[in-house]
Amino acid sequence: MDLVLPGLGLVFWMTVVFTLLLIVLKKFAWKPIMMSIKEREQDISSSLAMAKQTKLEMQNLKADNEKLLAEARNERDAIINEANKTRDRIVNEAKGKAQVEADKIVENALLNIENEKRSALTEIKNQVADLSIEIAEKILSTELSDKKVYNTMVEKQLEQINFN
Repeated sequence: MDLVLPGLGLVFWMTVVFTLLLIVLKKFAWKPIMMSIKEREQDISSSLAMAKQTKLEMQNLKADNEKLLAEARNERDAIINEANKTRDRIVNEAKGKAQVEADKIVENALLNIENEKRSALTEIKNQVADLSIEIAEKILSTELSDKKVYNTMVEKQLEQINFN
């Protein structure tokens, strides 16, 4: 049992050395250790406070960015709608102008056709009149007393006339 139980002198000197160690540590080491622990604690708490503030600022910035994005989307949609309206208006105006131009072209073509038709009819009338006068001259130049000669003369003249 002597091995398990320490002696009274050993206990006394261990107590004295431990007490001296505590006094020396308290005098020289505890204050600096405690100061560094308090500084570390203050640094950690200030860092946590700064992190919370930064997190709030980031949330505010994120909300602001979302608002800006929503505004930009709305503005983009408004610009696209306006561009579509302008495009439709320009296309409709171009169609209207093209229709007016096409109507003018058709009208001019109809006028030209009518003018050509009139000139062709006038030319045909003039040719018929000229032919009638020629036939009348030839008939009058022959004797009109004989009806048989008259009919023969008209038939000859009709055969000589080219109707093409």
